[in-house]
Amino acid sequence: MFKKLSVIALTFVVLLSGLPMMSVYAANNATAKQPGNSNPLMDHKLGADPFALAYNGRVYVYMSSDAYVYNSNGTVKDNDFSALNKINVISSADMVNWTDHGAIPVAGANNVNGSAGIAKWASLSWAPSAAVKKINGQDKFFLYFANGASGIGVLTANSPIGPWSDPLGKALVTGGTPGMSGVTWLFDPAVLVDDDGSGYLYSGGGIPNTSDPASVANPKTARVIKLGADMTSIVGSASMIDAPYMFEDSGIHKYGGKYYYSYCINFSGTHPAAYPAGEIGYMVSNSPMGPFTYAGHFLKNPYTFFGVGGNNHHAVFNFNNQWYVVYHAQTVAKAVLGDGKGYRSPHINKLVHNANGTIQEVQGDLAGIAQIANLNPFIRVDAETIAWNAGIATEPTQAAGGPVSNMNVTSINNGDWVAVGNADFGSGATSFKANVASTTGGKIELRLDSATGPLVGTLNVPSTGGTQTWKEAETTVSNATGVHRLYLVFTGSGSGNLFNLDYWQFSTGTTVPSRNMVEAEDMTLSGTYAGKITSPFSGVALYGNEDAAAFNQYFAYGTHNISVRGASGNSATARVDLKIGGTTVGSFYFSGTTPTVQTLSNVAHATGNQEVKLVVTTDNGTWDVNVDYIEWSQ
Repeated sequence: MFKKLSVIALTFVVLLSGLPMMSVYAANNATAKQPGNSNPLMDHKLGADPFALAYNGRVYVYMSSDAYVYNSNGTVKDNDFSALNKINVISSADMVNWTDHGAIPVAGANNVNGSAGIAKWASLSWAPSAAVKKINGQDKFFLYFANGASGIGVLTANSPIGPWSDPLGKALVTGGTPGMSGVTWLFDPAVLVDDDGSGYLYSGGGIPNTSDPASVANPKTARVIKLGADMTSIVGSASMIDAPYMFEDSGIHKYGGKYYYSYCINFSGTHPAAYPAGEIGYMVSNSPMGPFTYAGHFLKNPYTFFGVGGNNHHAVFNFNNQWYVVYHAQTVAKAVLGDGKGYRSPHINKLVHNANGTIQEVQGDLAGIAQIANLNPFIRVDAETIAWNAGIATEPTQAAGGPVSNMNVTSINNGDWVAVGNADFGSGATSFKANVASTTGGKIELRLDSATGPLVGTLNVPSTGGTQTWKEAETTVSNATGVHRLYLVFTGSGSGNLFNLDYWQFSTGTTVPSRNMVEAEDMTLSGTYAGKITSPFSGVALYGNEDAAAFNQYFAYGTHNISVRGASGNSATARVDLKIGGTTVGSFYFSGTTPTVQTLSNVAHATGNQEVKLVVTTDNGTWDVNVDYIEWSQ
């Protein structure tokens, strides 16, 4: 729908002018997220019921998969929530440039997502929440979702972007779960992993009798239940949270040693002023299981800020020692359709706790959060990392490399563009390359600060022989220095898709070879006994606890398959642990003296410059470990 409207508008301009569609000055306009603003987080697609997880320097936002639903005559009808069978995921390190990780095909019943549906028992996936917990020394990720209003399911993964699996093959929580009786709508999960590693799941909603003022005032439909140590089982019975005027949208966070349960206040009947309809209220407790005491409200209905209302759904999170609230509003749909029609998009604004523990009213706006870190243009940047755009779409890609569920930018017509905020070119870039696929070809104009700003380079995109046949193309760059917004403006002839774009990267002229393998003998050794060896290969031997081999590496992505070639010093099984950024992310085991390659799949780790260390921690004097090399997927 976005594309259809932008093409119509651009065609109208061309008919008036009589000029060919080649000039950058015909650049299309952004839809809803205007350059300089941070809200909505994205406008090339929709996303509702957001939940945020901060992990290793990035914020991951998980959302219900709002998508336009059409009448038989092709017009968009009011959202009937029938498309909510996936979970959309985006992430950012700076709160402005968001990487689109695509959609997790959660629901699998009745062939909803074809053979890709993960939870074969579920027909819907509403209102997700996510958590990370270290289990057996490795970070594990848990994604909770509602199968409509009938129960809560859970998926697991070794990274925040998957791949995901269904560990139970059924719902985790249903109406038959102890303590869940009386819940009208068993949905909208929120999860908390406490400081001691204990997990708690919050859910529920609805009003048992909307014609009864007492039922409206105290629906008693919110619940909290403790999770097992594995985060995929429950312990004991759920406790009721007596949230006044409860409607839906459980939220939970911990601040100052207190537990904050928040929720959307219902719209029924007449309310006292303390419980404003459609706003986010909150309660406080000394225990994650309650009892909770109502303390106030902190987020007005989206209508107050954006002139389009509907339900209010939120999550509170902390990132880099700053508190935020992520919520949805119908801003993109309003910009596209002139009416929200119930289709939602994610927003983030700051949240402030007062000295006495109360929460200040949040000011929702389109300005959002100022960029908190510059983007490095000298590393691979996925093209679906977007601050602002005009006209484009994203799709799953067949391009090699990149993160799990990699995407590419598509639906590129003349005058479309993508932009990133605050790219730091330092003392200057000299070249630009991009991975492209096309049957038509076109150009990418590299412009600073705006879609019509200074031109610092132009990349000719060739025909590669197919829209998923990928080739790197490169061009020279001049006068790209300092910190700027960067616009990739697409030009070309024809009315169809010009090309697809997978990733891009600038260079300084000083060639820094890309590496994804390091020989052990080239690492820095530490520990009492660590030393180099020449048999059974050229490498190192780690003989005792705290013997280690380490090196520094820049990682653009937080997930890789990592392999080590090694062997034991004898017939016993030897173990070496892998640490990245000081965190143990897995272990390799070598049985016997014959060298083998052991692989850890989908290892989640910190991004940026990190120390990578292979270290012995479990030596009992009966074995040594020999290491040849380490390598990782690009």
